[in-house]
Amino acid sequence: MTAIDYDLEFLEDGRTIELISIGMVCDDGREYYAVNRDMPVRRIRKHKWLMENVVPGLPKGHGDAKIHMPKRWLFHYADPAVKRRDRIADEVMEFIRAAGPDVQLWANYGAYDHVCLAQLWGRMIDLPEGVPMFTHDIQQERTRLGLSWDDLPKQDSGEHNALADARHNQTVRRWLAEQEARRT
Repeated sequence: MTAIDYDLEFLEDGRTIELISIGMVCDDGREYYAVNRDMPVRRIRKHKWLMENVVPGLPKGHGDAKIHMPKRWLFHYADPAVKRRDRIADEVMEFIRAAGPDVQLWANYGAYDHVCLAQLWGRMIDLPEGVPMFTHDIQQERTRLGLSWDDLPKQDSGEHNALADARHNQTVRRWLAEQEARRT
C-alpha cells in the first residue's frame, strides 16, 4: 500500500465547492502543488476568512514579477504552479496512478476535500481508473485510537497552504500509525 496525503483549499458556500489550490505528498517522495487559475476570484475576494488565511499563501511572484503584479490580483498568474483546472485534473490523475495500484488517499477532515477532488473529473462515477472513491480521514483515525486533537503533532508553519498542509497530514498520519504499532 502506498499513501498519498493531500489537502485542498477551496471556497464553499453550502451548495458548491470551488477549488483554489491542491497539495499532495506521496510515500514515494513525490510532491504536487497547483493553484487553480480558474478559481472564482470575485467570490473569494468577498470571503474574509479566505482572504486572511488562504490567499496570503498563494504564489505572489518574486523580484520584478512581484513589482509588476497588479494589486487586484490574488496570485501571480505566471507562476508555474498556476494552472487551468483541466490540466490540474490530468496531472493529479497521473500523480495518483504513479503511486501504483494499491494507493490510499488521506486527508484531515477530508470529506469536502474528497468531493472537491472528485469534481476535478465531474461526477463521482466519472473518477478515472486508479483514483480511489474515498479518502481515509486523519480525524477518524485519531478518534479510533482514542486520542484527542491536542495529542496530535502541531504544524509549525504554512497552515492553509495546500502543500504545507499535505506535508503535515503525512506527518500526522505516520505518527498515528506509530501510536497504533506501539499498542500491539
